[in-house]
Order: sequence, then structure tokens, then C-alpha cells
Amino acid sequence: MAASRAYLDHNASAPLLPAARAAMLAALEVDANPSSVHADGRSARRMVDGARRDVAALAGGKPEHVVFTSGATEAASMLLSPDWRMGKAPVRMARLIVSAADHPCILNGGRFAPDAVTRVGVDADGIVDMASLERELAGHDRAQGLVLVAIHAANNETGVIQPVRDIAALVKAHGGVLVVDAVQAAGRIPLGIADGYGDFLILSSHKIGGPKGVGAVVGVSDLMMPVPLVSGGGQEKGFRAGTENVPGIAGFGAAAREALTGLAGIDGIRAMRDAFERVVVELAPDATIFGNRTERLCNTLFFAVPGLKAETAQIAFDLAGVSLSAGSACSSGKVGPSHVLKAMGHGEAAGALRVSIGPETGEAELKAFEQALRAHLARRDGRERAA
Repeated sequence: MAASRAYLDHNASAPLLPAARAAMLAALEVDANPSSVHADGRSARRMVDGARRDVAALAGGKPEHVVFTSGATEAASMLLSPDWRMGKAPVRMARLIVSAADHPCILNGGRFAPDAVTRVGVDADGIVDMASLERELAGHDRAQGLVLVAIHAANNETGVIQPVRDIAALVKAHGGVLVVDAVQAAGRIPLGIADGYGDFLILSSHKIGGPKGVGAVVGVSDLMMPVPLVSGGGQEKGFRAGTENVPGIAGFGAAAREALTGLAGIDGIRAMRDAFERVVVELAPDATIFGNRTERLCNTLFFAVPGLKAETAQIAFDLAGVSLSAGSACSSGKVGPSHVLKAMGHGEAAGALRVSIGPETGEAELKAFEQALRAHLARRDGRERAA
């Protein structure tokens, strides 16, 4: 990012880490196909396998249960399928349950028919309604097939962290399968796919400082897997066809190593996030901080100020050299209220700004944010006086 700008949009995409860049450049020097059996091919394969180990370590799983994809959206589309297999035997997922505050790649239901998807609500803090989830699970007719539940570990807008282990225990008790969207959680809270953290995790490289266009599915095992979304050759043990993106995967692996090590520094990131929050509260005492009554990601601040239109404010911040979001980057081309805030009961009129930071965020970014917010609030107050 340019030194003259303050980049506060890590939840949309984290800056490429030097280690990831170096790994990608090294991989670009290897021309061979990783499926080739000659020495050059084996060199490319070692890079892919090394990255697989690093991604597995970040997820708390095993390398042999990692499937690389083109990103988290493809990973979600792969997993959210009614058609699965256990070996050669077909397995039917008759129903998909998601939360109303999930990311669109989960909320849209993947390969399920719309009438096979059930949305459960969240409370005012954005936590999944466990009683509603239990009712849906208990009411499912297992004779029709299994039930698949897909839930985000941490919300991309509010940063609110879900009680994933409690959800996993509930889904398991009802014989279901749990997919956890861990895209925002990875590198910000510990994960543990092998320790009661669901059956499958979805990860994204560029959210943790790796390159864009690479993601992964990490499973507890690969005994039961969805029918492939991308079929063809036998790459990724037949679960995802296509020649592997060796430079992208190498960069993803390096970023995963850094993310796992970086968990030791989350308290410092949280302290910086709290400093941003204090600026908002001091300059706009009437601001609403979403999700601050429950556990949030250490790096995320989602707030609204009365009379401050989120889209207009985002443009003003951008012109002042500050990059932040008005909600999810995946909805940046759409004008309208946040579906997350609506699910939390904040109504159609609620609009908010998201500040999401990283380990390199410091006092310079904080000062730039404060100056931009102060200037925009002054313009708002001037308009109100003139009216």
C-alpha cells in the first residue's frame, strides 16, 4: 500500500506479506506441472505439499485433508452440495441450515435448491440463535437424508465470534455435518478442526496476507466428501480437478505460517483496535458500536453515527487517504442496508463503516483516521446547522 494512505480494510483483503511474495517468486522459477513425475515436476509438488502442511497447521488439521481451491467462494460452492459420497456410496444432504448473518457465499446456499435452505436468526449481538438452530435440527426428518449446517466462525462486518464448538456439539448430537466459514477467523483466533471445531473449514489466502485467487477446504477427514464441483483430472485426490496454482498455493502456505505465528500478537492488535474505537466514541458520542457487547475479532470495528451516511462517508475517507469499508467488500457495488445489521434487528436504515486493521497498523493510520472522521463530522454538523 502507498505510504501516504492509511489502509484499514484488512477484512476485505490483507496486504501481501513479504514472506508470501518471496514464496510466490520462488515458485514462479519452477516451470513444471506438479503432477509430472520428473525432477522438475517433483520440485513443484514439494512446494504444493509444503504449503498443504502449513495450511493444515493453521487449521489444526492434517495435510492429507486439505483441498486447494480458487478461493473461499469456490470452497463454499464445493461443500454446500446435496450430493456427497462416502467412498463410492452416495450420501444425500437433504437440507442446508445457515445463519441470516452469514457471508453471501454461504447465505446463497451453494448447490442446494432454494426451498432446501433454512435460515436461522441471530440475536442483537449477532450470535446465532441456538434455540432456533436446535429446533431446526430436531425437526429434520433423517429419513430424507442428512442435514448440513454452514456457519461463519466470525462475521466479516461486525467481527462477532460465534460459539463454534457449541454449535458443532449440537450439530453432531443431531447427526448433522458442520461447515465452518473460517475466512475471517484464521490468524485472528485459534482454530482446531481436529478438536471439535466442525467437520470442514473454509479458508482464504488473501484474508491472511497471501495472494488472491487461492483458498482451501480443510476437513476432519476425507472419508465423506461432496461430489466435485470441478471435475476432470485427478488433482487434489480427485476432489478438485485442474492443475494446481503453484505460485498462489506457495504464497498461501507462507501466509498461513505467518498467521499461525501471528496469533501471539493479537493482544497488540486488539489494543490498537480499541484506540480506533475510542476515537469514534470521543468524536461522536452518539455512535453505535456493533458487536461490542460480545466477543469480537481483535482487528474489527463496525460503527454507525446518526446522520452519517455510510456510502458518503466512505468516499470522504477515501479522498482523505483512508481506505475502509461500508460493510462487506463483496457488496461494494450495491447500495442498500447491511443484511448483517438487518439480521441483528437494526433495521433498514442502519448503515455503518468498518475499520479492519492488521499487525502493521500504527499511530500514523490512527491519526489519519481521526483527522478524516473529525473533518467529516464537522461537515455533517455544518449541514445540520444550515438546515
